[in-house]
Amino acid sequence: MMNITKKKLASVSFLILSFAASAQSTTETSTKAVENGTYNKWSIELNGGVNKPIRAFSPGYSAQTLNLFHGDLGARYMFNTKFGLKLDFGYDKFQERDASPKFETTYLRTDLQGVVNLGRVLNFENFTNSVGLLAHGGFGVSKFKSKDGSDSDDYMVNAMLGLTAQIRLTNSLALTGDLTGIAHGLQDQSFDGTSPVRVGAFDGILLNASIGLTVYLGKNEKHADWAQEIDTKYNDLEQRVTTIETGLIDTDKDGVADLYDLEPNSITGVAVNTKGQTVDANKNGVPDELESYLERTYGQKETPPANSTVEDLINGGYVNTYFESNSAKPTNTSLAGVDFLVKYLKNNPSKKADVIGYADEVGNTDYNQALSQKRAESVKNILISAGIDASRLNVVANGEDTSVNKKSKEARQIVRRVTFKVY
Repeated sequence: MMNITKKKLASVSFLILSFAASAQSTTETSTKAVENGTYNKWSIELNGGVNKPIRAFSPGYSAQTLNLFHGDLGARYMFNTKFGLKLDFGYDKFQERDASPKFETTYLRTDLQGVVNLGRVLNFENFTNSVGLLAHGGFGVSKFKSKDGSDSDDYMVNAMLGLTAQIRLTNSLALTGDLTGIAHGLQDQSFDGTSPVRVGAFDGILLNASIGLTVYLGKNEKHADWAQEIDTKYNDLEQRVTTIETGLIDTDKDGVADLYDLEPNSITGVAVNTKGQTVDANKNGVPDELESYLERTYGQKETPPANSTVEDLINGGYVNTYFESNSAKPTNTSLAGVDFLVKYLKNNPSKKADVIGYADEVGNTDYNQALSQKRAESVKNILISAGIDASRLNVVANGEDTSVNKKSKEARQIVRRVTFKVY
């Protein structure tokens, strides 16, 4: 008997280890849903309900149709959004029905199970974000003892299989309903504990039905149960095609495609070089062609004239300061716009200016609002250092600029800016 037990336990261990290796391999070779660390993997599961033992009873003995109490506690780890492992502990108590002799049995078990997230496998996310389904199964050890039967504990091995329906209540909590069947091997006693019956392999069966809660652990917003999987192979290809398509657009109509345009917001009709940059030989922030027009029109030879035309140029958004992603430090090439405003305010001491900050749509909205504030304050400090009194400057944080395609890297560069309004 001992040799048979060892062989069966060795087989069970081999199956469990094979499943774990398979799940880990799937994690490493599959296309990942989201980058590592962007969803939680651990959860705690607590369930309670009823049970029904069937077969493996002495003649004349039988249990109630539904017995209280069943309970189990488990800890689950997901390798990815589809596969995981669970270790759980179960407790059951059942007793005789009206027509049966009296008995009361206490049952304990522990199992290591593989878990398949059928909700992700079957793409439930296409029609619901709050309903899920898990399949679980594995092997373990059990024991039971009958109060009115044999005084000895009966130790067994078990195999189990079940389904768990999920309803997501919050990102940290889910309501569950579970139905599980457990078959037992190496069972020496009947479930009533009154007969030394050696039943066949995996003959004694226990059914559990329960409801419970799953608590998700971790700092990320979602658990693997609810994280949507994206095929990055095709997603990257789609992004590349999109980049090419959008890159060939000439947003500012200067004759240079956005993909190669280093200044994708140049003034329409103003001469640019082969890289799409406005020709500004004297580096004063005003395109040479426009500056020549203003000089010819208003007879000025140095700075642009203090009149409504220059105000229109500033207030129309042609004078900007740009930033790299997630930065509040202006790029060196865009400081000429600040210099242009400094010259205008010094020539017009009665004028004031709003310094207006923007951010692109990438990231958290509240963070982008704060970033637009920091960008505007950074430019304000440069203006103050250049000799403009702080009382003439008003910082405005306009947060995210949603006017461009947020998937385009080049388009996002346009809106990471500080612009001005003079009055």
